Amino acid sequence: MDIMMPGMSGLEAIASIRAMPGRKELPIIALTAKAFAEDGEECLRAGADGYLSKPVNVNELVREIRVRLRT
Repeated sequence: MDIMMPGMSGLEAIASIRAMPGRKELPIIALTAKAFAEDGEECLRAGADGYLSKPVNVNELVREIRVRLRT
């Protein structure tokens, strides 16, 4: 989930997805242009399962996806 989207922020989108019946377990990895620890914590509080900063390292993204799919 890109956090810096026009119209609706990624944080709002995550909260909306989590509010949907049957979507609480859907893995969501937040992608943020900011690399500050507070930004990652904010993503996790909003309901993301993990976060990565941009530019995204493809290997890190694949690793995060694999971790989320194992649970």
